[in-house]
Amino acid sequence: MCLAIFVMLAVVVVVLGETVGLWFLNSKMTIPADRMVAANWVYQFSILACVASLIVTPYNAVIIARERMNVYAYVGILEVVLKLAVVYLLLVIPVDRLTTYGLLILLSQIVIAVIYMLYCTRHFAEARYRVYWDGSLFRELVSYSGWNLFGSAAGVVKGQGLNILLNMFFTPAVNAARGIAYQVNAAITQFFTNFYTAVRPQITKYYAQGDMEEMTKLIFRSSKMSFYLIMLISMPVIIEAPYIVSLWLGQLPEYVVPFTRLIIAISAIDAMASPLMTAAHATGHIRLYQSSVGTMVMLNIPVSYVFLRLGFPPLTVFYVSLAISVVCLFMRLWIVRRLMPFPVKEYVVRVFGTSLAVCTLATIAPVAVHIAVDGNIHTVLSVCALSLLSCAVSIYYVGLDRHERKFVAGIVRKKILHKQ
Repeated sequence: MCLAIFVMLAVVVVVLGETVGLWFLNSKMTIPADRMVAANWVYQFSILACVASLIVTPYNAVIIARERMNVYAYVGILEVVLKLAVVYLLLVIPVDRLTTYGLLILLSQIVIAVIYMLYCTRHFAEARYRVYWDGSLFRELVSYSGWNLFGSAAGVVKGQGLNILLNMFFTPAVNAARGIAYQVNAAITQFFTNFYTAVRPQITKYYAQGDMEEMTKLIFRSSKMSFYLIMLISMPVIIEAPYIVSLWLGQLPEYVVPFTRLIIAISAIDAMASPLMTAAHATGHIRLYQSSVGTMVMLNIPVSYVFLRLGFPPLTVFYVSLAISVVCLFMRLWIVRRLMPFPVKEYVVRVFGTSLAVCTLATIAPVAVHIAVDGNIHTVLSVCALSLLSCAVSIYYVGLDRHERKFVAGIVRKKILHKQ
């Protein structure tokens, strides 16, 4: 039944996506006339890849619910290898590279989808399709999936809508800068994604068991750890972004550095809020959550449009996005408090306040060195090392409570003794 619902959603994506997308391609996007055919092909491939992603979602959920993280990790590694293969094939296939890229990404998505489907149908009885009808369950699933689709659509509208706005008001170079910034951000947030994938089923299990105390503790810890993971990895990149981008691209395109810094900051706030989203979903009552948060997320588009229409620079859309992400964090707290007994004030102090304090303390030393010393490879390496050390010390002594420090110290001692 769940698979049938996702197939229905896939059909909706194809029909609506085709109509709306072609309208934007033809009337709103600044695309050279000689590249319109290639852009259209890439768009079609993207829709099919989205359909494959939707269909495989229930199987992916089964793997996570069953906590088969080894399978999830192996398939993730394969996905990375396939993407590297796509990059290599672009160099050797003598066909239009943009169209070829879209096709190869679609094929890699299909391969991943087939692997998930075959594994789940062979190992889990609940993943095998059979004709079944339960009216009340079907209505419940449709309601849940519908509101979840609304929330997901809000995220898509925000991401692609901002891209379209930048294309409407500025040159394609600004879109390219945004794309580069998101590539850097994706590499950084991958560590958080892997961590959160392992934590998410545990939050749901605690709620299902009625163990609200343990669920609350896990939400607090996972919210902090999500923020700390991104901060630990991203701080050297944020501080030394000009040198790193220049080394990577051979030049320093305009807007790439400020885009990267703001996008990482937005991702850190969203990562902190992710366990709250899981807690809301665990209740099964997501109408209030998705309607409120989804609507707030979509406000990025009209608010950013107004600012850009008034002549503000491209960075404005990311400042707006950052402000709305903070508002959404507190909205999630309010909604979770309505759905279950949850200590909002304690969360604000112990998670949000502590995380900001850790981030502030951790930046002082590396930023001071960055400002005081001329930029060269030795200075960059020194700042990166100092950033990691400063983050680790701040997290351990300020960001963790007594029990968490004891737990971390125990792990470190065990690792050292094991090596000896």
